[in-house]
Amino acid sequence: MLLQNELASEQDRWPLWLPVALGAGSAAYFALPAEPPVLFAWITLGLTWVSATLAILGRARWRFAFVWALLAALMLGFGLAKLRETKVRTPVLERGSVVHLTGRLVSLEPREKGVRVILEDVRSGGLDPLPRRVRIAMRTGADFQPGDWLSLTARLDTPPGPSAPGAHDLGRRLYFQSIGAVGFAYGRAHAVPPAHPPSTGQRIGDAVERLRLGMTQAIQTALQGSTGGIAASLITGERGGISEEDEDALRDAGLAHVLAISGLQMAMVGGGIFWLLRALLAAIPGLALHYPIKKWSALGALAASIFYLTISGAAPSAVRAFVMFAVLMLAVLLDRPALTMRSLALAAAILLALQPEAITDPGFQMSFAAVAGLVAVAEWESRKERSEPRGALYRYAHGTVMTSLIGSLATLPYALFYFERATHYTVLGNLIAMPVMGLWIMPMAALSVVLMPFGLEAVALDLMGRGIEIMVALGRWVSGLPGAVSLSQAMPHAALVLISLGGLWLALWQKRWRWWGLAPVLIGAVLAWRAPLPDMLVASDAATIAVRGEDGLLHFLRKPQDKYAARDWLRRDGDGRDIEQAVGLPGTVCDGLGCVVSKTVIMGVSRRTVTIAAGLRPEALEEDCRRAQVVINAAQASACNGPLVIDRRVAEQGQGWRVSLSPMPSAVSVRQWRGERPWVVDRTQ
Repeated sequence: MLLQNELASEQDRWPLWLPVALGAGSAAYFALPAEPPVLFAWITLGLTWVSATLAILGRARWRFAFVWALLAALMLGFGLAKLRETKVRTPVLERGSVVHLTGRLVSLEPREKGVRVILEDVRSGGLDPLPRRVRIAMRTGADFQPGDWLSLTARLDTPPGPSAPGAHDLGRRLYFQSIGAVGFAYGRAHAVPPAHPPSTGQRIGDAVERLRLGMTQAIQTALQGSTGGIAASLITGERGGISEEDEDALRDAGLAHVLAISGLQMAMVGGGIFWLLRALLAAIPGLALHYPIKKWSALGALAASIFYLTISGAAPSAVRAFVMFAVLMLAVLLDRPALTMRSLALAAAILLALQPEAITDPGFQMSFAAVAGLVAVAEWESRKERSEPRGALYRYAHGTVMTSLIGSLATLPYALFYFERATHYTVLGNLIAMPVMGLWIMPMAALSVVLMPFGLEAVALDLMGRGIEIMVALGRWVSGLPGAVSLSQAMPHAALVLISLGGLWLALWQKRWRWWGLAPVLIGAVLAWRAPLPDMLVASDAATIAVRGEDGLLHFLRKPQDKYAARDWLRRDGDGRDIEQAVGLPGTVCDGLGCVVSKTVIMGVSRRTVTIAAGLRPEALEEDCRRAQVVINAAQASACNGPLVIDRRVAEQGQGWRVSLSPMPSAVSVRQWRGERPWVVDRTQ
């Protein structure tokens, strides 16, 4: 009865849960262990229509209508995710190979060393079947333009999967960009005549990409090095030119959000244009007294934000920010108040309907979590009694501190889940760096864009660069303070789901029952804290092996060959050591054939010793199989019948393994964790 009363008292908040159900349906699709047939998508869409009809017919019985509306949104999310997969579907390269190919250049991203391009309409006699798109790194190629056809020789491989079960799946993200192979080019690429004329949509896309590329090149010509990369990321969304040191410094200072075009930049650009237009129009009495200059300013600001969204690449955070700003400007045009939480919900629904895979994207999750937390606190403060007005300096400091604190707390679970790190001086970093960002960098960025068509942007960009250098210097100082960053072990998926649901419950409801959301948040935090660590990890090459020592840290038995997996294992373990520092486990005996180590396993009150043999050559198999309970061999081990045997073939088929030694040696592969999905290569054949 209490639940019904609370639910009835917040009927105006029910629509906010529809995007949540939409996202849950999309997440359910990605959580499946096997790919459903496309018929399932049409069935769920049909059930969506039935559920929506029942919700409309049941409006008089509000509980009935609410449940059916949630079910409709849930099934709609699942169906749209599957249909999206069929739209972007591409063959995925099964094994690495060197091929000659031609393809149409879709996008070109300048980087610190060379460029990274995406080619579509790929043609090659060495690839069968052909991926729809491939991503290739080249040392040269800045003189090419989107829409050009290129001929080149490249080493292509399967898009990288997770380094261990539970790690982030880059291969899935690339699949939903229709990228089925990645690699690097040998030598120079050459322009060739097009295989066919471009379509109208391709011409439009090429024009937009040329504009973005031209602006990026103009920025990086005027501002060299990482400063130009940061300037480009703020204007065109291209982050390839930012040095790792500067990115780490800004991230550890709590300023990583300035590198992603989101609400901050959209508000500064759109809001700045709105204020500027209104001030200019108000200076003309004939217009200010007889015409709706506020609405004219809103239209101008909306047009500017559309242009900014276009040249920025329309990342999920930018789309979210644009939709919220567009709703705000629409409210001005219609003389209505802006419903901020509803505009956030509308942005989420639009983005999930167009790109259901965004539900798995860290940027989407962190962006919406931060804004939902900020809006929820703003709604709570709006219901409080207003105190005496404070000075401008106090309002700025209070706003910056509260925004930084709430945003940091809201995004903390996602930072821990995806990056295994938390920053502790975010409030300080934003307090001293945001004035530089808002009053110096972004105004100069907007001025440089206005001047670019006339070739006069150099002075504005130079001033912008000086502001960026100051911001980076402040970031380096904050990130260098003692205790600026703490590392954490990887969080299980169940913990993140519980914390997210609890956070949504806290943010979307307004009555006292909102505090019920603390329960799943606390349960999720306990699950994250108590998450078991792997006893042993094996990469897909069967030669990169890490074993947990008596000190609780991972140690590589020998220098790892798979550097990507090794670095990711340490990061997910909350371990700040370099790879070289983690090589070598006390008690390990190695020779030319491999290494052997014994590890004590505690089971309740008893102990037992597990011997691990990591061989490099077939000659080590006979002895390893006889004395070891866990046998890893970089060669073939078909003749070995030990309790747990992983040879090169098994390791490659499993795409990496997580090994547990208690109560008995067992292992789960990355392949098993990823499931039978179209972005997962089957190497068992």
